[in-house]
Amino acid sequence: MKIFKFGGASVKDADGVRNVIRVLKIMGHQNTLVIVSAMGKTTNALETVVHDYFNKSNTLQPRILEVKSMHFDIIHSLFGKNKSLEVVTAFNELFESLQSFLKSNKSPDYSYVYDQVVSYGELFSTTILHYFLKDQGYSNHWLDARNCIKTDTYYRDANLVWETTQQSIVNTVDTTKLTVTQGFIGSDANNFTTTLGREGSDYSAAIFAYCLNAESVTIWKDVPGVLNGDPRVFDNTILLNQISYREAIELAFYGASVIHPKTLQPLQRKEIPLFVKSFENPEQTGTAVSKGKTLEPYVPCFILKQNQVLLRLSSLDFSFIVEDNISEIFALLHHYQMRVELIQNSAISFSVCVNNKYNRLEELLKVLRTKFKITVFEHVDLFTIRHFNEKALASLASKSDKILLEQRAQETLQVILDNQN
Repeated sequence: MKIFKFGGASVKDADGVRNVIRVLKIMGHQNTLVIVSAMGKTTNALETVVHDYFNKSNTLQPRILEVKSMHFDIIHSLFGKNKSLEVVTAFNELFESLQSFLKSNKSPDYSYVYDQVVSYGELFSTTILHYFLKDQGYSNHWLDARNCIKTDTYYRDANLVWETTQQSIVNTVDTTKLTVTQGFIGSDANNFTTTLGREGSDYSAAIFAYCLNAESVTIWKDVPGVLNGDPRVFDNTILLNQISYREAIELAFYGASVIHPKTLQPLQRKEIPLFVKSFENPEQTGTAVSKGKTLEPYVPCFILKQNQVLLRLSSLDFSFIVEDNISEIFALLHHYQMRVELIQNSAISFSVCVNNKYNRLEELLKVLRTKFKITVFEHVDLFTIRHFNEKALASLASKSDKILLEQRAQETLQVILDNQN
């Protein structure tokens, strides 16, 4: 079985949905599981809905209706004035269940509500694609991924329960058919919706591939493959024809946006090749991630993580920062849901760069300040160069006055840049 994953950019409008059909026609659609993200910027729009919901904003209903209107515009474009009654009925049922949740919910847990609301983006997109495939003569099955992807209750970044998930997928997916399902979403033991973290649809593809012993996974993107830098950030990027699993995991760990950090491990375990290809030019070779050369061609790779937080801690009495202090700091970082991106320590100081994804920085600082002297740098950039050379190092020369911290290993250089400087 083949696994195809289409991201939000590939289904951002009616032409994008039509293009999915074109890709399936060119590449073949038998024995294929198609995983689809929310359309365009729907996830962002639904995040705003969650924000307005908690802030009791009078813009809540208008924002919800904007999401509905955008999807109905796509339905109208795909199905014409005589819209399929099936797709309209199915979409309206989903939309009503979203409205019903917002009216009846009593939970004050932001992350829980986030997952229940934002997950509708994938449910909307796959419902539209499912019915359009039927309309175009492609028999297919719509699968609710929440019945297969089983997780714990760590909302917004849930951890997979592998054994239950594998059993559910094997028992549910018909590998002889074309199946359409959602990326990004799952459910916990109580069947409440969970999500796998932003860009988690890639991980969903890897989970299904692993459990179904798929022959390959293809991620369809708006770029020709994996590049040595984000073309929206870096100039003159180069297509990487081949990457090893290990190198792809390293790049994902440091923040390369093309492949989700958790995607590679399950594929590597069963040596399932991953292809990253252009949905605009599906017959081009793109990038292959498999066993083999580390990089082809062997060039520096540039990664930028923005809006990070750098904390510099020192003891109040100038005593050493030792194992007990460090373990206590990490326990607090875990408790306040801070993802650690980089650490550096000396005898009397400890620096850590974190991602304040859950907006709990002030809670953390309140506790830390009772035990440490702290300097905080918010909105910093974490800049990573894998396989750096002299030319790559020279590119940092103009930013030398902004460097707050630098860390260099044999293969990797990381610097934290102060945007306020």
